[in-house]
Amino acid sequence: MTIAPAKLSDPIVRAVVTAVNAGDRAAFLELLAPDATMSDDGSDRELEAWIDREIFDSHGHMEVQSESDGGRALVANFRNETWGEMRTAWRFTVEDGKVTRFETGQA
Repeated sequence: MTIAPAKLSDPIVRAVVTAVNAGDRAAFLELLAPDATMSDDGSDRELEAWIDREIFDSHGHMEVQSESDGGRALVANFRNETWGEMRTAWRFTVEDGKVTRFETGQA
């Protein structure tokens, strides 16, 4: 079962998924704290280079399958033009209305 982005519990995570699916890099960056960090499969990455490569330049799209931790932990089928589709886990740390860190990897 897929959860529509508009139905996600956490408003910041909802906006992140909406920005990803709209291909809206500016809206995505607006949701991040200035010093936000991220990791992919347990390894810290350079955030802007990663989002360009994995999300925006390759037309990434998330179909959320489940959420937990008040909507800040997601399992989603993520697809892009580079890797195709894979089952992924996402965890977001949100402080003062901004994402300070997100972690993703295969689920």
